[in-house]
Amino acid sequence: MNAILRSVLSARMLVALLMGFASGLPLLLTGSVLQAWMTEEGVDLGTIGLFALVGLPYTLKFLWAPFTDRYTLPFLGRRRGWLITVQLLLSLSIAILGWTQPGVSPLIVALAALLVTFFSASQDIVIDAYRREALNDRELGLGASLYVNGYRIGMLLASGGGLIMADFMSFAAVYQFMALTMLVGIVTTLFAPEPDPHSATPTTLQEAVVQPFVDYFQRRDAALILLFILLYKVGDTMASQMTTPFYLATGFSKTEIGTVVKLFGFWATIIGSLLGGVLILKTGIYRALWGFGILQALSTACFMLLVYTGHNLSMLAGVIAFENLSAGMGTAAYVAFMASITNKKFTATQYALLSSLMGVPRVIVAAPTGYFAEWLGWSMFFLMCALIAMPGLFLLRRFRSWLGEAADAQ
Repeated sequence: MNAILRSVLSARMLVALLMGFASGLPLLLTGSVLQAWMTEEGVDLGTIGLFALVGLPYTLKFLWAPFTDRYTLPFLGRRRGWLITVQLLLSLSIAILGWTQPGVSPLIVALAALLVTFFSASQDIVIDAYRREALNDRELGLGASLYVNGYRIGMLLASGGGLIMADFMSFAAVYQFMALTMLVGIVTTLFAPEPDPHSATPTTLQEAVVQPFVDYFQRRDAALILLFILLYKVGDTMASQMTTPFYLATGFSKTEIGTVVKLFGFWATIIGSLLGGVLILKTGIYRALWGFGILQALSTACFMLLVYTGHNLSMLAGVIAFENLSAGMGTAAYVAFMASITNKKFTATQYALLSSLMGVPRVIVAAPTGYFAEWLGWSMFFLMCALIAMPGLFLLRRFRSWLGEAADAQ
């Protein structure tokens, strides 16, 4: 227990936490906050659902990730040089999004949101590589849980805080505030130590582009791993794409959503992420992925209860607490799994490939969720999202032996 506590309180984990914050902050500025802004401006549900497509950079980031493995900018080192550059551009793009008008020109909004997601995805590339290279293998699960906590704090400030602020100021002002808040990530980058460079880093662009994929696809179950990463959180992600319109349609105010859904649920996420990190150390990634995945599916199904109870703050708080607890645990295991199977020689590219698939449900599969909700009704929509997560869990059985968990299960 003392060793775990020392690890949690180490400087490396503080950097993981703060970099997680910088990664999480931009995500919902093109998600639930933008959805609320567009709903308030009278944009129809179908268009709001299609706005999930602005997240395409999260699924395509492996295309430009090799540049960060191959090239080093002439300041701050291989990882921090890229990171500080991308963070400055990301802050500027968030400010630009705040100057748009969703009710007047949705296309301009989409282009501005695309800039945010491009630089946000680029930041994720470098942060994921930094975390993999700065932590040893045993610290990956705990580092992932601290990263997830920071990520959720960033999401909380952007979405919960942003929605509450939007009741007292314009959405444009909210986005300018969030652009300034990116200074947290910038300062962290300036003071964080540069990871030791891998002795066999790519020396040519061709090696940086081709070899990561050759190396990855030579491993056992390579294609099935990609399919698992695609499917593991698909139901949870599809449901979350439409939760803000669902809350508003159910009669909850923006302040209630910001307070109960975001602020109250935040504590469940913190507990879930930390508990997930500790359980990964004790049970291993295999059993953690199984248990946390089942909890995620059950928590998605629980949204059906809100369909029948309607505007009920107690029920909302209970459902959100369960959902965020499960999501925090599941994401910690998910991120640790992806980090554990990357080759440090090609950290940025291989992790970008894996985490790009993590973003596919949020972008491609989530795009028609508005139409699904209209066609099926809210209750059947959430049931569909719960059941669609099952195939990903069944794939885990193929990974049991090489994940090294068979002995632990005895």
